[in-house]
Amino acid sequence: MGGAAILQFGPHVPPVHIITSRRRRRTVAARLRFGVLELLVPATMPQSERQHWAEVMSRRLARRAERARPSDERLQERASKLNARLFSGRLSWTSIGFADMERLWGSCTFTDGAIRIARRAASLPDWVVDYLLVHELAHLVHSDHGREFHELENRYPLTERAKGYLLALDSMG
Repeated sequence: MGGAAILQFGPHVPPVHIITSRRRRRTVAARLRFGVLELLVPATMPQSERQHWAEVMSRRLARRAERARPSDERLQERASKLNARLFSGRLSWTSIGFADMERLWGSCTFTDGAIRIARRAASLPDWVVDYLLVHELAHLVHSDHGREFHELENRYPLTERAKGYLLALDSMG
């Protein structure tokens, strides 16, 4: 290993420890260890480029942390946008939020319009969470999984891809 430097970008961003390596030629790698973002860079990389990569990786880490934080407001906002885009804004629900669920990814109580998304889904990519929301929003119209339900669900263009993603996760656990 070569030299190292520690940078701090703000109160909510972990410090960045830049580690240079003579063996590393072109690639940049990042990992979070003990609350410090370690950035592995080639020893020949100019200081300005090291700084650039430190900022890029810090932003990525912050976005990932924000996405992983369960927020009922985030679900409400996403559901409202999906409702407007895919259902012409005609759907309404009484509540929407994250909940502890071990088997299901989501649920919708058809009779009172309560939508719940599994808390473990909070760290999934946004497009998968959007699919889960669309699925539960479609249950506000059809309580079953019949043909009409699937027609509504398939308005979301990434439905099949998201189903495959969730199926793969379920088969791993």
